[in-house]
Amino acid sequence: MNDAAASLAHLLVREDVRAASAYHVQDARDLIRLDQMESPYGWPPQLRGVLAERLANAQMNRYPDPRAAGVQQRLRDAFGIPGRWSIMPGNGSDEIIQILTSALAAPGARVMAPSPTFVMFRVLAGWAGLPYDEVPLAEDFGLDADAMCAAIAQHRPRLLFLACPNNPTGNLFDAGALERVLEAARDALVVIDEAYWAFSSRDHLDWLDRHPNLVIMRTLSKLGLAGLRLGFLVGDPAWIGEFDKVRLPYNVGVLHQIAAEVALENFGVLREQTRLIAAERARLASILGSDPRLHLWPGEANFLLVRVLAGRAKDVHAAMIRHGVLIKCLDGGHPRLAGCLRLGVGTAEENARMLAALDAGLRETTG
Repeated sequence: MNDAAASLAHLLVREDVRAASAYHVQDARDLIRLDQMESPYGWPPQLRGVLAERLANAQMNRYPDPRAAGVQQRLRDAFGIPGRWSIMPGNGSDEIIQILTSALAAPGARVMAPSPTFVMFRVLAGWAGLPYDEVPLAEDFGLDADAMCAAIAQHRPRLLFLACPNNPTGNLFDAGALERVLEAARDALVVIDEAYWAFSSRDHLDWLDRHPNLVIMRTLSKLGLAGLRLGFLVGDPAWIGEFDKVRLPYNVGVLHQIAAEVALENFGVLREQTRLIAAERARLASILGSDPRLHLWPGEANFLLVRVLAGRAKDVHAAMIRHGVLIKCLDGGHPRLAGCLRLGVGTAEENARMLAALDAGLRETTG
């Protein structure tokens, strides 16, 4: 490292940035990857053939369609989004969150979310210079509507995030509790993050009709397109029109638009894969829920949350890696997640390997 460059960087880079750590992704080479909630299924050969043909004809010398109009139309068709609502595509949900926090950043503005929840809500609020208020979830990780409403009255947030199903807990918040929070936050923008919509028993798209302060955020990442990095926001044109001003030009590239269009034209393939994942989740929940060494929370995402009752979740996690399986250890990340592991749902074969590694890790570390 050049001392002069290091000195200048220390002088010019914001103090909070210098104090932060870069987003860490654990090396998963030679491991079964069940730590990032990706789909375990690739595209079938015929679909890869269609994609290859389309990509071969891509106009790489031209900038992409700035509005990704073809992608937007196929999103409407696949997700049943009515024409009265506008859509804004983004480079994954993270960019959408960044756009929202940037557009609503102003003196006195605050961001709020339940806790624990998706970490990027807090991170990106911080980069926008916005104070971030966390409201603890209930003991069962349900939405504590009384606490949320009291916090809204006290802090008066401008922006409120609600991940539903929630990450990392996996549960679907009670509809009545959500309605109460939306009513209490009627002077704020409420974002329901539906990243795991495809695995859930409920979505909230029709709630847009009765809540003018609501927008819906979704992603294709959990549907087998994590490498594509395509998220999108749905809401009233009054909201989307303002956020579109903050969106960087050409944020969804030519290749990404082509791949997204092919995938969405064949949405039935992706939906069948999510059905398989949901079925495997139910089978895993039955097995894990009967293990006296674990506490399992019900989940409506493509992962399950368990607590190692004897503690030593970090040791179990390390043992599972030695047995060739990578899951997510949440112990130490949040006080409410002490002893917790997040287990992604893979194929039947991957899940069998995961269960065997988990059993071995529990026996080796907790007796």
